[in-house]
Amino acid sequence: MKLTIYHNPRCRKSREALQYLETTEHEIQVINYFDNPLSTDQLNQLLMELDYKPEKLIRTTEAIWKSDFKGKELTAKELVNAMLVEPKLMERPIISNGKKAVIARPLEKLIDFLK
Repeated sequence: MKLTIYHNPRCRKSREALQYLETTEHEIQVINYFDNPLSTDQLNQLLMELDYKPEKLIRTTEAIWKSDFKGKELTAKELVNAMLVEPKLMERPIISNGKKAVIARPLEKLIDFLK
């Protein structure tokens, strides 16, 4: 099975997930979504695979969220656009098999996803 990891190399949990994936038999595609930003369609596809509404994928503890978005009534489209403009707002790491996806934090969620 081919897996895609939407990876932030500065994130310890993302590095742990990638390191774990490298020990498996799966073919892995690594997408650093900071260097290669996602399109609206790609992010909407991930939301569908995760079975998430956009607000569930937002990291509300990020300073940029608190300063620019917190307390505002935003539509789903506006939340998606916020994550596209500020990718650090996305929960990470995201692992996708093309049909389903998981936020691989803690690592046990990734392990369960691969079973």
